[in-house]
Amino acid sequence: MTTTLTQYIEITPDTRLGKPRIVGSRITVAEIATMYLKMGQSLELIAGKYNLSLASVYAAMSYYYEYKGEIDQQIADDEAFADEFQKNNPSKLQAKLRKLKGESTD
Repeated sequence: MTTTLTQYIEITPDTRLGKPRIVGSRITVAEIATMYLKMGQSLELIAGKYNLSLASVYAAMSYYYEYKGEIDQQIADDEAFADEFQKNNPSKLQAKLRKLKGESTD
């Protein structure tokens, strides 16, 4: 079941773990907010880079501010998962490069 919250934002349980995203894409509201707020990309750049309408990108930011606490929690949870995964699955390539450089692999 798809829940369309605006003409630009939808939630589909089977897509992107049910996170709010731009209609017709896999780009989540959290990703738009991160690119804009943390990476400093303009909304125009984001729209062009991902072939999205500027209205949909603005709608994503509007949705973000409306549900800021929930979206920020999703972002924090995703970052914690990525950090834990990286800690438990060290890069074999990075270990080889350190070994070639004579650096400690600890």
